[in-house]
Amino acid sequence: MATFFRKQLPILLAFVFGMTMLIRYYVPHPISEQIYNEFIKWVIIIAGFAAILGILSLLHYHWNKIKRRQPGYGFSFVTYIAFFTMLVVGLISGSISETGSPLEAGTGFHWMYINLMVPMQSTMFAILGFFVASAAFRAFRARNPEATLLLIAAILVMLGRVPLGEAIWGSFPTISDWILNVLNMSGQRGILLGVGLSQIAMALRILFGIERTYMGGGD
Repeated sequence: MATFFRKQLPILLAFVFGMTMLIRYYVPHPISEQIYNEFIKWVIIIAGFAAILGILSLLHYHWNKIKRRQPGYGFSFVTYIAFFTMLVVGLISGSISETGSPLEAGTGFHWMYINLMVPMQSTMFAILGFFVASAAFRAFRARNPEATLLLIAAILVMLGRVPLGEAIWGSFPTISDWILNVLNMSGQRGILLGVGLSQIAMALRILFGIERTYMGGGD
């Protein structure tokens, strides 16, 4: 019985729920729609518990870094302070706002989000720009014919995206659009097609119990 609950029951539930979602997609009946809506409610509930588990895991990880004085544990203090500050301010703001939403304009949580969270996100993406430029400099070296072709395409796209390129030659924007909308789009569609086929294959493996790593093991 213990083996059934540990191994067979998760596979059975995955099969039943997966087939229910599949049948609902191809048979849009009111009953299937009602079952689908009920499943979505359970998904939201499970996602909430998963979020709580993720928060506890994050706090536990940084607590261990602080307790063991590992390198960079000062940032773990910052994580704790920022987390509980946003939590308390969010709870207070939600209780005093008219709609009950902490993101309502004029609340303390909204002020912290706009004046702290948004600038930090912008700074992070601004720093990432330097890493992208460094990676592009290393990748665009003409070491072989493929790298040379990549370098030429990148130069044409960049010249077509800046006013300087259009000032040099008016056809640069047209060439840039053609590379992005024809060559690049065809490659993206090929990648998306491969991703879609792999998702179908993985879904079938999970439905029929071949793939079991979601249970925490490979057997």
